Amino acid sequence: MPHRGCVVVANHSSHADTAALLAALGARHRPAIGAAADYWFASPWRRRVCRVLAAGFPVRRTGGGMDDLMSMADGLRAGRAVVLFPEGTRAADGAVGAFHRGALVLAERAGVPVVPVGITGTDRLLPKHGRLRPSLVRVRIGEPLPPSATPEDARAAVAALHARTGTEPPRDSPVRRRVAAVAASRWGLPLAVAWACAEALSWPLMPELLLGIVCVALPRAAPRLSLAALAGSLAGGLLALQLANTGHQLPAPLTTDRMRVEVRHQLAAESASAVRHQPWNGIPFKVYAAEAGRAAVPAGDWLAESARARGARTLTVGAAFGTLGLLLHRFRLYYGVYVALLGAGFAAGLSIIVVGWS
Repeated sequence: MPHRGCVVVANHSSHADTAALLAALGARHRPAIGAAADYWFASPWRRRVCRVLAAGFPVRRTGGGMDDLMSMADGLRAGRAVVLFPEGTRAADGAVGAFHRGALVLAERAGVPVVPVGITGTDRLLPKHGRLRPSLVRVRIGEPLPPSATPEDARAAVAALHARTGTEPPRDSPVRRRVAAVAASRWGLPLAVAWACAEALSWPLMPELLLGIVCVALPRAAPRLSLAALAGSLAGGLLALQLANTGHQLPAPLTTDRMRVEVRHQLAAESASAVRHQPWNGIPFKVYAAEAGRAAVPAGDWLAESARARGARTLTVGAAFGTLGLLLHRFRLYYGVYVALLGAGFAAGLSIIVVGWS
């Protein structure tokens, strides 16, 4: 970017272009974004969003637009950057369309350079009339053009930068793709329910391990998978309580007598509310459920208290792993390494808990 004021011209395929440009240009030039008056200033809430978040100013597309642009000439001479999309609208096919002359006339009259910018990836991040989804976005800033540059010169420079930035998505892990496919399929929710239900009965692997695997692979599925795991955990806990209450004892691998003694003491003192300790002390949920059944804790009280305790933990863990999946989107090629580290960390943590309660 030049040190003085300039007119920035970029290709336009998505509403996300503005955010990408603001992130790339920085604040030194106090960039102002030219926005279509008939769209972004047509309603009070859009006008507030445009002015507050993007320092937007209105540009009429049906007459009077040149006067709107010329009003920014003094700001340009004072060192500001004015960002314009000379195509006038979002392109639906990703190609760089013809440029209107207003941006170039403004640069010539203010005597400031024209900075071409090529943007790729925003059409996948937020397609025209589509929904937001993860995508790698690249912004390439080109060499400044003189104030006398023509619309054809600016368009050619932007098109060359757009082609150089590349459109290939980040490399992906085949393991992540398979896990994401299962999570998104009709088997995803039943798997989460069954895993969590089995863990509340006897299965030694807690549902948070499953959430750590699937929510990072498919972050948008994190809310529904977390709710499914919570539902399975509550159903399994209620079933375990009823079985223990009728004298049935299920296998409980990787649990210890000391865990059971501690839970009995807590239940004797606090009844169903003792389950609030479970998310923090490392004792498996199935131990609490079985001992609550032997202590004849009322099923309704147990369900309410376990929903509060398990819900806080399961939904928080699911949200955390979903957020981690979004943050690590660019590194999804290494998803297999992540799963291996997650498994190793879980095994180490489980061993420490079991030894600590032995």
